[in-house]
Amino acid sequence: MPETSVVTISRFLLGEERRHPHATGAFTNILHDIAVAAKIISREVNHAGLVDILGRAGSENVHGEDVQKLDVFANDVLYRALDHTGHIAVLASEESEDPIPIPEEFPSGEYVVLYDPLDGSSNIDVNVSIGTIFSILRKVTDGERGTLEDCLQPGTEQLAAGYVLYGSSTMLVYTTGAGTHGFTLDPSIGEFLLSHPNMLIPDPPTKVYSVNEAYFDRWSPGQQRLVSHLKGRAGFGSRYIGSLVADVHRTLLRGGLFMYPGDSKNAQGKLRLLYEAAPMAMVLEQAGGAASDGRGRLLEVQPTSLHQRIPVYLGSTPFVEMADRFLAEDAKN
Repeated sequence: MPETSVVTISRFLLGEERRHPHATGAFTNILHDIAVAAKIISREVNHAGLVDILGRAGSENVHGEDVQKLDVFANDVLYRALDHTGHIAVLASEESEDPIPIPEEFPSGEYVVLYDPLDGSSNIDVNVSIGTIFSILRKVTDGERGTLEDCLQPGTEQLAAGYVLYGSSTMLVYTTGAGTHGFTLDPSIGEFLLSHPNMLIPDPPTKVYSVNEAYFDRWSPGQQRLVSHLKGRAGFGSRYIGSLVADVHRTLLRGGLFMYPGDSKNAQGKLRLLYEAAPMAMVLEQAGGAASDGRGRLLEVQPTSLHQRIPVYLGSTPFVEMADRFLAEDAKN
């Protein structure tokens, strides 16, 4: 009978930590705390149709979007999982206008965590997959407590990034810069188990593009030509869920090209650089893919504000490079 090895995320993280003799364990503990928060959020997402947590909270977030009750819950769970540990210098959430300081009664640490607590929450009421996205950085300022400057670092400075997909199963996918790994939550034992080690975008990739074509008339000529080329001579199919984590997860597993371009009404698109674009770019790059803002490598973009938006093109490297070539034509005109 073949030997079966069950690897929990805790065991995997400890194994990775042992590869770094000078590690203090703080970084491992942060990732573990995020995994614990994901379990709690997953439980509430799965129960949302049964309890009075589904629906609107009656307020708007900093972006003017209706806040769902689950948004509020997820934001609070992540904050309370991380605020007291002594490992974090400052937090920042897609739901909060300013950086979130660590309470004075708790010690401050050397790390910064940025997160979108429940991305795609507009899909909650129609039972479409949603997710949590996170990014971990090292504090760069000299003070005891973290500041806005610590949050405004380019994606190349991320120590780790990942997402949790709440779908037919709950998956946590993350990278620390040494490959991308996926863990599936086994609800019977309450543990994330290693299910997708060393994830790589398939080669050759599936010829599929993912974009909201309802905005076609608002796109630049280069973006219009790109999509017309993909659906014409290039022979691509189209798959678009409208939930970032779900669309990116499919792109990671199958290959293809995910796009959220700017348009005539929103030149920088909709996705936030720090909470969505940069973490996803790191995950895809570490799986052998690429990510661009339409002009160059997305991870090299220097943030200038906490809620900065950016066009996003990510997926299989040759397809991202193709997108850059079409979009370069806009710069010439």
